[in-house]
Amino acid sequence: MLALGLWGLDRGGMWGDEGVTFLVGRRTVPQIWRLLHGVDAVHGLYYLLMHAVLAVHPGEVALRLPSVCGAAAAAGLVAALGIRLARPRVGLWAGLLYAITPLTGHYAQEGRSYAIVAAGVAGATLLLVRALEGRSWWPYGAVLAVTFLLHEFAVLVLCAHALTLAAARVPRAVWAGWGRAAGVVVGVLLPLAWVSQRQSGQVAWLRVPDRDTTERLARGFLAVAPTGVAFWTSVLLILLGLGGGRLASVALPLLVVPPVILLTVSQFRPLFHERYVLYALAGAPLLVAAGADWLVGMVGRLWPGGLPSPEIAHEAGRVAGVERHPQLVGALVPGGHRSPLDRTSEAEAEAEAEAGSRPPRPAQPDARRPPRRTALPLLTLAGVLAVAVPFLHGLPAYRNDRLAAHRPENLAAVSALAGRELRPGDPVLFLPSFWRVTELAYPRPFAGVRDLALAESGARSGTLSGREVAPGELRRRLDAVDRVWIVAQSNLLPSRWVPGDPADRVKLDVVDGEFACRRQYVSGRVKLALYIRRMPPQHLVVPAPEPMVMPAPAPPSPARR
Repeated sequence: MLALGLWGLDRGGMWGDEGVTFLVGRRTVPQIWRLLHGVDAVHGLYYLLMHAVLAVHPGEVALRLPSVCGAAAAAGLVAALGIRLARPRVGLWAGLLYAITPLTGHYAQEGRSYAIVAAGVAGATLLLVRALEGRSWWPYGAVLAVTFLLHEFAVLVLCAHALTLAAARVPRAVWAGWGRAAGVVVGVLLPLAWVSQRQSGQVAWLRVPDRDTTERLARGFLAVAPTGVAFWTSVLLILLGLGGGRLASVALPLLVVPPVILLTVSQFRPLFHERYVLYALAGAPLLVAAGADWLVGMVGRLWPGGLPSPEIAHEAGRVAGVERHPQLVGALVPGGHRSPLDRTSEAEAEAEAEAGSRPPRPAQPDARRPPRRTALPLLTLAGVLAVAVPFLHGLPAYRNDRLAAHRPENLAAVSALAGRELRPGDPVLFLPSFWRVTELAYPRPFAGVRDLALAESGARSGTLSGREVAPGELRRRLDAVDRVWIVAQSNLLPSRWVPGDPADRVKLDVVDGEFACRRQYVSGRVKLALYIRRMPPQHLVVPAPEPMVMPAPAPPSPARR
């Protein structure tokens, strides 16, 4: 995961949200704190983290490195969950599957918090399993608190963990410990939720998710490829993995519950985006690996001569799992992966109950003893190679995802063009004002230009992109120019969109009504365009001089004839 994250990390340009991270992270802590009172409170802790990172080296690679590290940590934690809930090869396969899932790699190379949140949720889920072994609940609560402060929608994982406890039929004491930890964490989150609710206009661009949204989410989460044989093989293995007992009781709620809750709520108040529930993706590779492990065990039972003794390999993992997970035994799916030794133990228990005496205990296989055959490591290696096949098949798609053109826009490309086209003193407008992030992320190409709308910088005003002049003053400034460069959203001009900000309404009305586009450059959602006035404003029109009326020549005098 670390190697895939570092591959192509410097793609030559930030997109809009990364530009916000970059410019906010470079402000002082008091300036960040002031900003959070108006916008982006949900990302406050992440901005403070990035302030520390960018203080070391303010660059695009440093901007994305925390996400790369978060994705690598998440992959390792997914593998650790597979080991604890099943066996080492399940953990190995699950970790590799998580690493090569395209969505994981996409957000691992983005300067936002989502990959780090995914690592926090995976770590909290591992600590949940440890707490069910009798460990303290407070490490679980501490990791959840930090994760929720990085992004508040991670709170939905509490519902998944509650379903895991219900499926495991844990006693009241366990519920009480989990409830105390969850209650404290929710209490820590409430002030942030209250502030961010007042800033909910920032997600007004989200739409009600439909069937296509759900299908795209499923195809992105359930497999390393959204179509073809790899996708349907993953779906089949997930269905087989549902019989994984302990592992399924943890992985299935994690995969299903947070997305389903957010999709349902978004039918009434649109809040859904796949990145907000990226952390739920960890459940899919665990179930796929468990299904593959079940398939290997079934082949071993049907063809015992060609595989290591399934009793030895399975019983070693089963005994270790029972010792480590007394609360999760038999969870969710009765009759999950069971070896013949499980059925033998049940028969002995029935015999004990009937006879009233304890029979001689059968010899237990030594889990430390190596298998009788060498096929077990070969099977593990075969699983690794099977994971590599869809990765190699999708290598062109992975390569394309590392291009700047694959992001919503490339602010560096727009700024470079501005550096070639703009001259000192040229008037510039940003429509809407958010796109001033282009200049703030790459200020050098805009040096010396005249921002017609800006009254006070974002750092001084405690806003994201600055405070703009009053609409009347802005109209007077626009009346004084006959050409203007505009950095605007690419689907504007012309547009039926009515901005909520009065200054943005003036920009749109004047430019759309009195100017014509002469040339433009588009990069995804943003464009740089030159607009020329269709006719000069009245105060710039110089009235033509009145024609001089020359008296008509006098007719010749008769005396001169």
